[in-house]
Order: sequence, then C-alpha cells, then structure tokens
Amino acid sequence: QVQLVESGGGLVQAGGSLGLSCAASGSIFNVMAWYRQAPGKQRELVAQLFSSGTTNYADAAKGRFTISRDRAKNTVALQMNSLKPEDTAVYYCYAASSMRSYWGQGTQVTVSS
Repeated sequence: QVQLVESGGGLVQAGGSLGLSCAASGSIFNVMAWYRQAPGKQRELVAQLFSSGTTNYADAAKGRFTISRDRAKNTVALQMNSLKPEDTAVYYCYAASSMRSYWGQGTQVTVSS
C-alpha cells in the first residue's frame, strides 16, 4: 500500500522560511513533486524532481523554493524561502511510478503579511 505523508506546514511571516517533507512508502517513484492549491484556485505545480535528477519549478517558485530527495529514506522535501502571502495554500506531495500516481493528504502553509 503506497502512502505519502506530508509534514512541516504551518504559519510563517512574510519573508520567512518553511520546510515541507513527504515520506513515501510502498513503491519506487519516477517523479516526486509538490503541488499547491489556494482557496478558490486550481491545484498547481510548484516543483518536481525526476529520478534522473532533473528538476522543474513553477515561475513563482524559481529562486525561492528548492526541491530535494533522499532516496535512502524515500522522502522528498521542499525548502521555501522568502515566503509571500500569495504562497498561502494547501501543499500536496505527489509521486508517480511507472504504474500510477499518488497524492498525499496535504499540509497547510499560511504566510501572514
């Protein structure tokens, strides 16, 4: 049974930093990523990391967020710096194997101005 469990969300002031972590179990993933969904908006990609090591960031995340993976622990992290109120959203961990994709339950990130 594949499970993705996120941790690390919370409340932070604008300009601050926050780190998210996602622990994955049950499969080997070709890609792991973070998405977010703000109230009234569609879920959007924040950053993704392929098994090759290639990364891809949304324009809003470039230069401020860093995605990384610990293969030994099968975790993926998102380090978020210089946070802005518009980064407020529920952040979801995503992972895909060759067979199917999976989502975590989401963790709330709130950035106060």
